[in-house]
Amino acid sequence: QVQLVESGGGLVQAGGSLRLSCLASGSIFSINTMGWYRQAPGKQRELVAATTSSGRITYVDSVKGRFTISRDNAKNTVYLQMNSLKPEDTAVYYCNADAYYSGSFGYLEVWGQGTLVTVSS
Repeated sequence: QVQLVESGGGLVQAGGSLRLSCLASGSIFSINTMGWYRQAPGKQRELVAATTSSGRITYVDSVKGRFTISRDNAKNTVYLQMNSLKPEDTAVYYCNADAYYSGSFGYLEVWGQGTLVTVSS
């Protein structure tokens, strides 16, 4: 089994910053892509940013230049530094990983429980 535990969400004023962290724990052999998704009320879940184990990074256009994803492979941890936050960034942010772990027989997608980010105007 693998668990993803997010932290770092909260309430911040527009223009402020937050840093999200996600730790993957369990009997993990390897993790390929790790990333962050978000879901705002009444909207579909969307990819915010993702990074592969080789360092390839993808961002949704709306966060480019404001958010930075980083990863510590040795710690199975991914971070999302969010700067210049806007009210439209308000959402539940979910950590996601493609993990190969004991009992998985290959890479499987794993989700965290989500952390709420609220940006006030």
